[in-house]
Amino acid sequence: MVKHVILWKLKEEFTAAEKENIKAGIKAGLEGLKGIIPGLEHIEVKISGLPSSNADVMLDSSFTDAAALKNYAVHPAHVEVADTKVRPFTAQRLCLDFEE
Repeated sequence: MVKHVILWKLKEEFTAAEKENIKAGIKAGLEGLKGIIPGLEHIEVKISGLPSSNADVMLDSSFTDAAALKNYAVHPAHVEVADTKVRPFTAQRLCLDFEE
């Protein structure tokens, strides 16, 4: 199994209310990919961090293998979510992929 974990920081230009809507959109979009992309075993998005956090959104996902993760990256459904709900609103992205 391959884990794919992402942390995003939203752009500072958004108000607190806008950020809440953006985070909800990211969560709905990414979690909506479950059952659509082959090899995607688990996907969960956390948007309610504690005040001590320095990231706004976390993606926790699992894939059957590295090939499935590679397919996810270019799958049209994922690309659409990334291009419409994530990339326009995020300023920083950190990623950690590893085998379990």
